[in-house]
Amino acid sequence: MATTRTARIANDTPFCDARAAMEKIIERLLAMASEGASLSQVTQLLASDGTAMLRELMQSYVDRCAAQEQRVAVVGADGVARSDARVSSRRIETPVGEVEVKRMLYQAPGVAGLAPLDAALGLPEEKYTHDLRRIVAEESARASFDEVVELVAKHTGAEVPKRQVEELATRAACDFDEFYRSRLGPPEDTDHLLILSFDAKGVAMLHRDLRAATRKAAEETPRRLETRLTKGEKPNRKRMAEVATVYTLKPWPRSIADVLHGLRDQADKAAHRPRPANKRVWASISHTPQRVIDDAFAEAVRRDPEHRRRWVVLVDGNRDQLRRIQRAASAIGVEITIVLDIVHVLEYLWRAAYAFHPEGTEAAESWVEGRLLALLNGRTAGEIAKSLRLMIKSHGLDADAAKAVTRAAGYLVKNTRLLHYDRALADGLPIATGVIEGACRYLVKDRMGRTGARWSLSGAEAVLRLRALRASGDFDDYWAFHLAKEHERTHQSRYAGGAVPNPLGPRRPKLTLVK
Repeated sequence: MATTRTARIANDTPFCDARAAMEKIIERLLAMASEGASLSQVTQLLASDGTAMLRELMQSYVDRCAAQEQRVAVVGADGVARSDARVSSRRIETPVGEVEVKRMLYQAPGVAGLAPLDAALGLPEEKYTHDLRRIVAEESARASFDEVVELVAKHTGAEVPKRQVEELATRAACDFDEFYRSRLGPPEDTDHLLILSFDAKGVAMLHRDLRAATRKAAEETPRRLETRLTKGEKPNRKRMAEVATVYTLKPWPRSIADVLHGLRDQADKAAHRPRPANKRVWASISHTPQRVIDDAFAEAVRRDPEHRRRWVVLVDGNRDQLRRIQRAASAIGVEITIVLDIVHVLEYLWRAAYAFHPEGTEAAESWVEGRLLALLNGRTAGEIAKSLRLMIKSHGLDADAAKAVTRAAGYLVKNTRLLHYDRALADGLPIATGVIEGACRYLVKDRMGRTGARWSLSGAEAVLRLRALRASGDFDDYWAFHLAKEHERTHQSRYAGGAVPNPLGPRRPKLTLVK
């Protein structure tokens, strides 16, 4: 390596090694063409030798910048002038391989040195460049950390160990909250419904990162085997991730017949149903559920600051969640319409139906449909619950058979004020939580619920954030914001007044071709 760099520096043309590498590739391609090589063989050559050539180009570029570096006055944020300058170097890992960057390091006794060329080149604080970090971040949102290590090694010229993959993913997601808090822009110019919905999904965690109460319960559960959890030992091994979504939806008034037909023909229902617009989904396992819900209401305020639109909150009936929602709505003074997910109601009714009819029979289906029809027609949940309890006596159900019926009746009574489906249908409101259910599956289950996975708190939160950015279509905007914040943290914050001196001199103005 030292010999190669000596030859390069001695040459007047900084890109000579890259040109030589290109010539070798061309010569090899000409020979392969004479031999009738396949495209697969050509692709393998370009993947290996082409990446090496690109690394030479990258190395030549940073060498050129080092040769052009000028002496500048450097004063740190601590007010201390760094007047002692010496040549220093650092190695960085790029998508095309490792390169060495030589630059002036400005020092003074008792304080950390500063390298303005690092800022001019946009180098990160650690070894891995931002382009490589983006590859790791995007792939970590899709695949396991082990798979990311393999993918980076196979498709780039870099090497990133598993531990560093998780650390880079965590760093890549660190500006998530600030990005969404800082997003400015006009409110949504529409009178369509503003929909909010929430749910929670468990994630298997490392023991140290369980919530305190869950960790204590897990410690108090005796283990019968050393190598695996047995029946009854698996609870208290997860931490709940709160999932939220905010989106705009055109009102869709429909009749009872529309709902019943849609239950039978999902394809027809999907063809007519309005699609959510400006949808944002996210989840957090480190923030409290109240914090996530408050953030969702803050997002809704950004879209409708004067509360002119109708705000609809879709829920599954969880009492703690309802209290948090009402607390968040009261804090900002907005009136909300809460609708209980019809699918959750149907699940209770189906389980009750099997107390009276065999599973999988048309009789059970007709029984459920009759109660659903009553709800959609405006019959109160209390009345339906009362009829269910009377059926327990009239059918002479024993205690075990009556449990599902009693549970369904209790669920209906507890959520009576949220079950006015006749009004919701007339007003064109959604009555199902399909969007948040899909978010739980995509954001959490598909990536976090892999067999045998046990997550650290920082790793889980980072992956949830990265997946949320992709699902919401915000990754590109977020990455530009993240790079700006990284430059501010890594470079500007270390210089007096946040002004980094430019060691490459003034930039040449762009020339405009005049015809």
